[in-house]
Amino acid sequence: MKQLVEYIARALVDNPDKVEVNEIVGEKLLMYEIKVGDGDLGKIIGKEGRTAKAIRSIVAAAAMKQGKRAQVEILEPEKH
Repeated sequence: MKQLVEYIARALVDNPDKVEVNEIVGEKLLMYEIKVGDGDLGKIIGKEGRTAKAIRSIVAAAAMKQGKRAQVEILEPEKH
């Protein structure tokens, strides 16, 4: 499932090498944190959050097949 989230995120951004996906597995919950490089945050979120909502829907549907719930968080790039 983590590979699915990484694949989708990398396909959307300009700097796929800077995409990081952290998976946190609970008993009934799967949590995915997506970090992207500078300038790519807007591409992951999309207009009015549509892209982010679509990613969350796909991940939720895949998790439901495993009998779990999924949550996707999109984290802002760290400022240096």
